[in-house]
Order: sequence, then C-alpha cells, then structure tokens
Amino acid sequence: MTKVGVVQMNSGADPALNLRQLKKKLKGLQLQGAQLVVTPENCLVFGTRADYQRYAEPLGAGPLQAELSALSKQLGIWLLMGSMPIRQADGSVTTTALLFDSDGQCRAHYDKLHMFDVDVADAHQSYRESDTFRPGHDIQVVPTPFGNIGLSICYDVRFPQLYAALRAQGADIIVVPAAFTKVTGKAHWDILLRARAVETQCWIVAAAQWGEHHDGRETWGHSMVIDPWGQVVACQQQGTGVLTADLDLNLSQTIRTNMPLMQHARFGVHQRGINEEQIE
Repeated sequence: MTKVGVVQMNSGADPALNLRQLKKKLKGLQLQGAQLVVTPENCLVFGTRADYQRYAEPLGAGPLQAELSALSKQLGIWLLMGSMPIRQADGSVTTTALLFDSDGQCRAHYDKLHMFDVDVADAHQSYRESDTFRPGHDIQVVPTPFGNIGLSICYDVRFPQLYAALRAQGADIIVVPAAFTKVTGKAHWDILLRARAVETQCWIVAAAQWGEHHDGRETWGHSMVIDPWGQVVACQQQGTGVLTADLDLNLSQTIRTNMPLMQHARFGVHQRGINEEQIE
C-alpha cells in the first residue's frame, strides 16, 4: 500500500506566493503519512507568456528547482511537480513535470506532448499553448518504490494512445497534473480520467488547479484518485486543499488477471519516433 497525497491549488503568476502555499500543503500531507505527492500543472507559475519566459529555468538548475529538491528531502517524500517552465538549450521553453525522490534528487522529467490549442466558450475564449511552449518528444515511465509511474499532463488525457503506450511500458500508476478549464472540466474531466483508468487498468492520480486566475481563466478543480476499475476513491471538488488515498497495486494485479486486456488486444500501440520535423 502506498499513501498518495494530491494538492489542489489556485496558482498565480508569482512563484514565491505559490511556493508559500505549496509548502503548507506539503507539510500537512507529510503529517498525514503521504509518501508520494502530486501537484497540479502550472503549480509554481500560472500566468502569461511573459511570466513563463521570466521564470523558466534550465533543467536541473535554478532557485525554483533547488527549493523543490530541498522540500522533498526535508519532508522525506517523493514529489511530482505537475509542471513548471523549463528553458531548453535552443532557448525554447517546455512545460515540464519533474519527479523528485525523498533524497531531493530529480529522478525524471516529462515535457508535455500535446499543446492545448483550442477555442472554449468561456471568458478567456482562445487558448494557444504552442505560442508559449514547445511540445515534448518522449514518453516517460519511471520505476519507483511505489511501482512504475507514467507521466502525463492535462490535455494529454484526451489522447488514449499515449496512455496505452504508458501501460505497454509497464505503468502501474499514471499521474495527470492539470489546469482544466471550468467549461471543459465540467463536460469531460471525470469521464476522461475514469476511461483512462479502465483502459489501462492503472491507478490514476489527477491534481488540478481550481478557481479564477489571470485573464478571465477559470479552472475546474475536482482533483481525484481513481482505481484501476474506474472507481473514484477520493475527490476534492472545489476550493484549494489536499486529499489522500491508499494505492494498492495488488488490486491492479487482480483486475489485470481477471480481465487480461493486454493479452486480448488485437491492435498494438504503434509508437513512431517523434522528432522536430513532425512537430512544426
């Protein structure tokens, strides 16, 4: 059994303020016995393109990453930073999840693959994530003491091919840090997360932003943990806060044995290489 903690935030553009709130929540979860904590997308910086550019750090360097490393070590927890802006060698910026172990080492990172370039019937109306971030190239499944963790971010959840690939690479738990809009979240958030759990027979841990943000943007919240049978075992609907749940990988194994989807599948996951020529 692994006790997972989930943080629901209402982040803004100032990383110092966001960190202050995050520290309180992490300490609370540590006192509740959480071993693995998942935070939302844009947890440290949720602002404009200029804000992401201003606070972007090279991977493995910079004060924000140093603070996260120190926090995970101090609290003795594995910490999944849902996403923060990371500056690449070519000067572009990715929105990147970082997984720190309980010694403060960054064990893995994942650059969001799918950019949220859509029109939504809300006050913000138009979202063009690719104007700010460069999409990633690689799928990440990370061995941990709690099982193999598959990494994804927000809009990725609409692409079941990615989740099938994470399952094929051995994922037991899949994390979904997110900043889903209120409009799309109300319509699809629960359905998508439960579908990904049922299809992959993995635990799904989804940490969300909630409430009103800059430029009229409003996020849905409803952070949740879903078991491999598609049942919601914990949910923070509204407000900022935290939740915990116990993940039992024996349940995953029982479900996979009783309903061996991977063996029954007649169509495999075809993973072609992703390169710069394919993403323009």
